Amino acid sequence: MEKNIDGIKIYSLVGKSGTGKSFQAISLANDYGIEAIIDDGLFIYNGRIAAGVSAKRRETKTLAIKTALFMDDALRAVALRSIKTAAPKSILIIGTSDKMVARIVDRLNLPQPSERFDIENITTESDREQAHKKRYELGGHIIPAPTVQIKKDFSGFFVHPLKSLRDFSEDTWEEINPFTERDIRRPFAERTVVRPTYSYLGKYTVSDKAIVDIVQIAASNVPEVASVGGTFVRVRTAGVIIEVSLIMKYGANVREAARSLQKSIAESTEDMTSMNILAVDIEIRSLVWLN
Repeated sequence: MEKNIDGIKIYSLVGKSGTGKSFQAISLANDYGIEAIIDDGLFIYNGRIAAGVSAKRRETKTLAIKTALFMDDALRAVALRSIKTAAPKSILIIGTSDKMVARIVDRLNLPQPSERFDIENITTESDREQAHKKRYELGGHIIPAPTVQIKKDFSGFFVHPLKSLRDFSEDTWEEINPFTERDIRRPFAERTVVRPTYSYLGKYTVSDKAIVDIVQIAASNVPEVASVGGTFVRVRTAGVIIEVSLIMKYGANVREAARSLQKSIAESTEDMTSMNILAVDIEIRSLVWLN
């Protein structure tokens, strides 16, 4: 029998699904100096994902539950190694019930929780109603980790970093903005909102035509571009690659104009479609003289 990992203070945060636990977890971690969070299959240490696979990325709810409970032996082993390596002094475990927390503790050989938080005791009824609305009307689920770490895994299901969703909580903009002077020093700052793969809202798709239109609009704002010869979209598991052929104006600084357009296409497409852009490849087909 494996020996428990000792010397870690375990906190638990318990509440029904869609009541805002993952949102509140960051505030609790900051207020109590908690170094790590275990939420939906992820081990998050000092605000960074150290191990695990998000249950929200699983294809079915059954697989999501198994992932959240670390039932997969391989994922469990990776999480155990990561916890031992990080050696946090404290961990906050999020669960829908005390039974769920107990199962996670058992799977990860952790001590029993010594302090318990109930979501109903740390939030108002209005907070929970708003969280419920965002979950069940818009399909938004929060992951208490930086967007840059999870975006590629949620390409097409990614909603937005919470720092921009000012209506997601009754907190003020200053309180949830991860770039305020106060929060810059905190290990946990940014929350990310995603739509789970198993979302009942259906599969998220973006037509190639939509991306072609975005490219055309971006190109129209670059004076050195005469016209777009063609746009091709290649879909990969982690995101998309956009290939664009251009006809440029003679005498233009082709290299700088192409770089500017690459950046514009990537930013515009990510902002409008929530797709993770792996690359924007630009080919200059020809130069034309325009009076």
